[in-house]
Amino acid sequence: MSVNLQKGQKVDLTKGNSSLKRVIVGLGWDEVAQKRGLFAPKPQDIDCDASALLLSAGGKLANKDDYVFYNNLKHKSGSVQHMGDNLTGAGDGDDEQIMIDLRDVPQYCEKIVVAVTIYQARERAQHFGMIQNAFIRIVDADTNKELCKYNLTDNYSGKTAMIFGEVYRYNGEWKFSAVGEGIDANGISDVAKRYM
Repeated sequence: MSVNLQKGQKVDLTKGNSSLKRVIVGLGWDEVAQKRGLFAPKPQDIDCDASALLLSAGGKLANKDDYVFYNNLKHKSGSVQHMGDNLTGAGDGDDEQIMIDLRDVPQYCEKIVVAVTIYQARERAQHFGMIQNAFIRIVDADTNKELCKYNLTDNYSGKTAMIFGEVYRYNGEWKFSAVGEGIDANGISDVAKRYM
């Protein structure tokens, strides 16, 4: 049975579930309906992009290539893989997915931060106040069973990037933390700078 999380809550993933080897981090969102005037230009679609940053014990990126996103779909270890870019967020279910093989995550990596940015947010004057129904969920990749889900409900108006959650290692077990922190960042490289 899936656990519904609130902001700041944590849940054990592997404790008592030793068969869990691979998880899918599913992310979803919908665009708020935009008003359209008779002579106004058609609003541009909001292109949200998921990414995963592999952090060392100090909470830092050990290497500049320790993040996975639409231009770097697979971590060099093979343990974290982005499953493809969705340009509009249209449709039901997960808009983007990141696969994590917990067995193969490098030992130096203690935390995988899952973030979402808006492509060209500043240039297009777009922000997360224009997004609704955002969520992150963790699914057992081998059984397709949802383990937990966090629906982001805060007002993120003016924020151009979001830290949705973290998958992290603690005392030899894997856990998930529902973060839901809106930040100002113009793309994944700006988010990565927070951890350098």
